[in-house]
Amino acid sequence: MKLLVVDREVHPTAVIVRAKGELDSNTIGELTSHLAAALDDAGNLATRLVIIDLQALTYFGSAGLNALLDCHQQGREAGTTVRLVADNPLVVRPIEVTNLDSALELYPGLSDALEGREGQQPG
Repeated sequence: MKLLVVDREVHPTAVIVRAKGELDSNTIGELTSHLAAALDDAGNLATRLVIIDLQALTYFGSAGLNALLDCHQQGREAGTTVRLVADNPLVVRPIEVTNLDSALELYPGLSDALEGREGQQPG
């Protein structure tokens, strides 16, 4: 059984990357390869939007934080918006503790992230 399963779907309005399982230094490569591809895919969309769904993570290590921040920065440089979906305290808490919630766009659900509803962040 794989510790982390990542899938990527290209929709007309966004590229959605979903991660399920344990995200740590041993599994981060699986996520980063999908994030790089998602940024490339989003470049072909009028919306230039990548959504990373972290709802199904059972472990979220510092390698995950670094990968998300890198993806956010690469997206910004390419003119692509990167939004995170997470209301799981396992994911939200490390983002808040490291103050990355001031840089990363965090949403409680996929529909919120797709619509970019401000003020809907968990907390």
